[in-house]
Amino acid sequence: MKQARPAKKQSPQHPSKKSPAQFLPITSAEARARGWNELDVIFVSGDAYVDHPSFGVPLLARLLEAKGLRVGIIPQPDWRSKEPFMALGRPRLFFAVAAGAMDSMVAHYTPARKLRRDDAYTPGNRHGARPNRATIIYTSRLKEAYRDTPVVIGGIEASLRRFAHYDFWEDKVRRSALFDAKADLLIYGMGENPLLELVERLQKGEPFASIRDIRGTACAASAIPETAGEVVELPSYEKVAADKAAYGESFRLLSREQNPGCAKVVIQQHATRYLVCNPPAWPLSGADLDAIYALPFVKAPHPSYKEAIPAYEQIRNSITTHRGCFGGCAFCAITHHQGKTIQSRSEQGVLNELEQLASLPWFRGSVSDLGGPTANMFGLCCGDKEAGDKCRRDSCLFPKICKNLVTDDAASSRLLAKARRVSGVKHVAVSSGVRYDLMERQPRYLRELVSQHVSGLLKVAPEHLTDRVTSVMRKPGHDCFERFRDAFQKESAKAGKRQYIVPYFISGHPGCTLSDMVDLALMLKRWGMRVEQVQDFTPTPGTLSTCIYHTGIDPFTGEKVYVARSDREKGLQKALLLYHVPEERKNCLTALRECGREDAAAELFGGNNRR
Repeated sequence: MKQARPAKKQSPQHPSKKSPAQFLPITSAEARARGWNELDVIFVSGDAYVDHPSFGVPLLARLLEAKGLRVGIIPQPDWRSKEPFMALGRPRLFFAVAAGAMDSMVAHYTPARKLRRDDAYTPGNRHGARPNRATIIYTSRLKEAYRDTPVVIGGIEASLRRFAHYDFWEDKVRRSALFDAKADLLIYGMGENPLLELVERLQKGEPFASIRDIRGTACAASAIPETAGEVVELPSYEKVAADKAAYGESFRLLSREQNPGCAKVVIQQHATRYLVCNPPAWPLSGADLDAIYALPFVKAPHPSYKEAIPAYEQIRNSITTHRGCFGGCAFCAITHHQGKTIQSRSEQGVLNELEQLASLPWFRGSVSDLGGPTANMFGLCCGDKEAGDKCRRDSCLFPKICKNLVTDDAASSRLLAKARRVSGVKHVAVSSGVRYDLMERQPRYLRELVSQHVSGLLKVAPEHLTDRVTSVMRKPGHDCFERFRDAFQKESAKAGKRQYIVPYFISGHPGCTLSDMVDLALMLKRWGMRVEQVQDFTPTPGTLSTCIYHTGIDPFTGEKVYVARSDREKGLQKALLLYHVPEERKNCLTALRECGREDAAAELFGGNNRR
């Protein structure tokens, strides 16, 4: 089918103005244009309004719209007064608040706690469109404007801060975000099912205050509910704030209650009240996901924006194939937010969205990504449902691949092959990360990926390669990476392509010393690999790595773990992987001297580096 083109050049961020899809209202005038004098639910978001399924708030808003509700969005309101929060009036049911696609503190500050100067989710990439701790501030303003209207908080910021948690930016343990925000309900994880159940019960006349048992939600209570059944009680906020051992115990107990099949109600006392957290929501089916991604998204930013939104530019031509990740990396929040169960769309559902993307007037034939949190987990599952419903492992891959894990790559490799044949699609890239330890069991996917879906460079994230550090990270070690590197080179040669691996690494992670970084730098030097960017570890709420950073102890083994805490040491660790950069040589030499590894200088700095 010949691809249609616009008669004249369009804005780089907007499809044809005659697009059949209609944006959700962000002003009262837009609401009235739809004939709506009152909205049922109003979302408040720390991100600009991009009507694309990769953005959580628009996705949930579209889902409620599809159920017949009148929904509006207040994107990035000026939090300095209550008036911007009154732009759409008082909702009939409730306000729904999210800080955005990122925790607002992560969005605002570098790992060195320095203020960032950009924000990819804001027009013009400008910093300052949302406040610090946006969930708390937004809720406060809404309560100031409409004291008696319920406020539901959600998104990754609220989700990962739902219990007492260590906050890196203040270097202390903070209360649950539910208490600090004074919200009426917290939805954690992926919010579709909890939000739909909440709306359904409100529509039937159930009072908001009595709805306290929905899966995937947390609420405040003056006493432990009698209807909660068997509960897991964590050490109180006061205990975990004062005692690092209690904090580690709290994390260990909570980590066992993440499987919807066997999780119990988890409670944590905060002074005279209790946080009551219900078990996680059930995963969505493939049919449910297909229906969600088939909703009438415009797939563009709201037309009121006159500047580019970098986050949109990155995903505008991408397709999400699945949710969830069973990798269980210690530093990653995906498992804690999206869950360990892989929720895959149907092959036809993905292809239908590809066809729809190819029909848009601004599409030029290249799909920027076909994947999910981990691209090669599409279509995978636990092969023993009974065992899976009882499983309390944090990772299906670490310390070794679970015997019940189905690793067959037939579905993922077939999807790649069919995606290339969609009319109007010239090239399909896989930009999502891959687990190369899993790919050892997926030869067909590797062949498809290397021969057709890599444009010269494949980005992978081993994060580190010394076994002592990767064991803390819950990642595979250097032997596994070497096997993958060899397999990648072999498949590239078969395809007649000259291609390279671009590895990503983390410096300053718990368990990592200067000497470990020297060993890693020497490995890369011997393999002829350079890295251009190194991510300094940032302790973010809710992860195992953050727990270890705060306590200095692995909560599962009780063993002490070395933690680099000073900005100076973390900077030296980072410099060692950038030994080939002239500006970093002085820091490298300092690092080698401080860890007694001066002998490595000749090998690191002698001779020429290849890519």
